[in-house]
Amino acid sequence: MNLSDRIKHHFTTSIEVQTQTITNLSSQIITAGQLMVTCLHQHKILSCGNGGSAAQAQHFAAEIINRFETERRALAAISLTTDTSNLTSIANDYAFENIFSRQIEALGQAEDILLAISTSGNSPNVLKAIQTAHTKNMHIISLTGCNGGTISQELLPTDIEIRIPSKSTARIQEVHLLVIHCLCDIIDQTLQQD
Repeated sequence: MNLSDRIKHHFTTSIEVQTQTITNLSSQIITAGQLMVTCLHQHKILSCGNGGSAAQAQHFAAEIINRFETERRALAAISLTTDTSNLTSIANDYAFENIFSRQIEALGQAEDILLAISTSGNSPNVLKAIQTAHTKNMHIISLTGCNGGTISQELLPTDIEIRIPSKSTARIQEVHLLVIHCLCDIIDQTLQQD
């Protein structure tokens, strides 16, 4: 095993997936960013995901509440992945599938956004979160990969899916983070002009 070749392969494939994403999905990223800007004038963004996607949901919320790269007022975002008491009590009393949907029942309001992150598009708890958000008349922005999984089938025509063209979890997560940073930049740059 040549470690130098393996590292080169990781970088090369990451660049390829990034190039495919910007070529095919830049309009969806812009539309999602603009929807977030509109939402954040009076509403909030809830985010969720599992594992690495949970970390990215938390990362997104931190960038929105604090700031990305530009000084601006604090904005309303909540990561549904961070409160261990809520997560464990819901999983214990109901099911792990309900850990996000139960929080959306309590916190979600019409015109809020749910940022739903799932590399496979098949996370049952993220799918249930989307279903619950729909009942609350929330907007959905999903970050998926591969073929979009069951999540892509659950989305409404008014929802936005940013599906990364890769089957590799690592490549999908890398590009999800880049997309999140693009969304944060759109928010910062637009609100700076308001």
